[in-house]
Amino acid sequence: MIDTTRLLVYPDGATQETQNPLPINQIVDLNGRPLRLPLPTHREIVYRVQKIRKIENRGEEITNYYLELVGGIELLSLCE
Repeated sequence: MIDTTRLLVYPDGATQETQNPLPINQIVDLNGRPLRLPLPTHREIVYRVQKIRKIENRGEEITNYYLELVGGIELLSLCE
């Protein structure tokens, strides 16, 4: 039996466990939940999955989803 862990890795190095598998370039909210586009407002903290790294050890698999903060100008374009 393999224990699977999925971690969000924020730009400041903080981590948070998530249940959702995420693809590259997925737009997520502060808690790692996928967001639908277009966004209803530009007044939200939004991240993008920029890199995925899997670490496999005996009996466990850890998937790290590295996030980048989406900037203001790009965030406005996601609202249109």
